[in-house]
Amino acid sequence: MPASATAPATREPVTTVTAAPQSRADNAIAWFAARNGSTAYQGYCEKAVENAYGRTGIYASAKANWNDAVRRGAAHRGDLNPPKGALVFWNISAYGHVGLATGDGNFWATSVNGRIGKARLPYFANYLGWAHPNF
Repeated sequence: MPASATAPATREPVTTVTAAPQSRADNAIAWFAARNGSTAYQGYCEKAVENAYGRTGIYASAKANWNDAVRRGAAHRGDLNPPKGALVFWNISAYGHVGLATGDGNFWATSVNGRIGKARLPYFANYLGWAHPNF
């Protein structure tokens, strides 16, 4: 090879970087975020959290969900530090109320200023605690 010639460039192997699949909790949080401001689930908080996890018809109400968590020994009563994806519960009506924790002291739920929204715990009165979803 003449002194003025350069060697052909070597090509580095192409590597494809793929994002890790989102966790169930991330997907559920994304479900709520995509519906931010919607009033479609007013009065149906339990249905909203179930739908966020790709389910429906598991519990008749948030109160039934909480009572089942208590019965199973899975309820974290009064704990204001739920992990990401945990369900957070209140005793604010005959049916209770439930939202979805984001893991940073906030949660998504229906009835935040009359619509799906994100707020800081405890937000509503009569906070009960949290439990991992049982679905």
